[in-house]
Amino acid sequence: MSFSIGLGELISIYITQAMGIFSFFSREKKQELDKGLEKTRESVFSKISKVIVGKSKVDDEVLDELEEVLITSDVGVHTTLKIIERIEVRVARDKYLGASELNRILKEEIAALLQENQTTDIEGFDFPERDTPYVILVVGVNGVGKTTTIGKLAYNFKQAGKSVVLGAADTFRAAAVDQIKIWGERVDVPVISQGMGADPASVAYDTLNSAISNNKDVAIIDTAGRLHNKVNLMKELTKIKTVMQKLLPDAPHEILLILDGSTGQNAIEQARQFMAATEVNALALTKLDGTAKGGVVIGISDQFKIPVKYIGIGEKMTDLQVFNRAAFVESLFDKA
Repeated sequence: MSFSIGLGELISIYITQAMGIFSFFSREKKQELDKGLEKTRESVFSKISKVIVGKSKVDDEVLDELEEVLITSDVGVHTTLKIIERIEVRVARDKYLGASELNRILKEEIAALLQENQTTDIEGFDFPERDTPYVILVVGVNGVGKTTTIGKLAYNFKQAGKSVVLGAADTFRAAAVDQIKIWGERVDVPVISQGMGADPASVAYDTLNSAISNNKDVAIIDTAGRLHNKVNLMKELTKIKTVMQKLLPDAPHEILLILDGSTGQNAIEQARQFMAATEVNALALTKLDGTAKGGVVIGISDQFKIPVKYIGIGEKMTDLQVFNRAAFVESLFDKA
């Protein structure tokens, strides 16, 4: 049996495999991502095309205008300057001054920046195989979509064949306990709670104990979203970790910080404060579908060197996506 394939098809296949854009992205997922980033793409990144209108080369004026576009898109000053410097090096090295190539060069440099600042993309809702539960401690201020993200995580883990238990350790607000119970019923996973005013560490202990006793794959534990007193927050999170480690010495395995992408630079400040209070090692950015500030994903990734694991791009439970760097950049520039 023999077959033939065109050079163009071969190159296309190679690029797709090398970039990993669709390694676990279905066409439907890519379309959902494109739709979720539409406001960012059209309101901000499409402005890049206006920078090069009537320009024949990439000069200082073009770069100054590009810098302004990136800063106003909430990429952040520090990260923007880094991107501009990279483009200046590319232009000088390649001796290519065509302004029409600016989109491609910018796209490549942002993709490279994300590649450098994060660990390997995870493929789907998964975690390292283990004999004991994988423990996720969720932190974030009230109003960022913390409880909703927990519910969506539970749903997606369950869809991936994982057994899940939730812990309602945000006992500072009665509404928080009620909300996580509603999500537990909605996605049909058990919720461990003691009600408002209970000791959060006690709830976390009970949750992990239940997870171990019932051979659950993953335990997701909510915590109070308060930043007005960072010392108390730090003490509370430290106590939660200490009591859980009595049952499982390496818990928690993931401290997931939830940030509202629509708040732009405020999300970066929240990240800074939470990282001062606890050892955050994963990020989730929510509400990207309702904002033109999606560029904050790039800035946060660059500044904190902590993996963005999940992004929220809509209301449906399937609208929480595992973050894929190449697919994200591709969506931002598809129609720019």
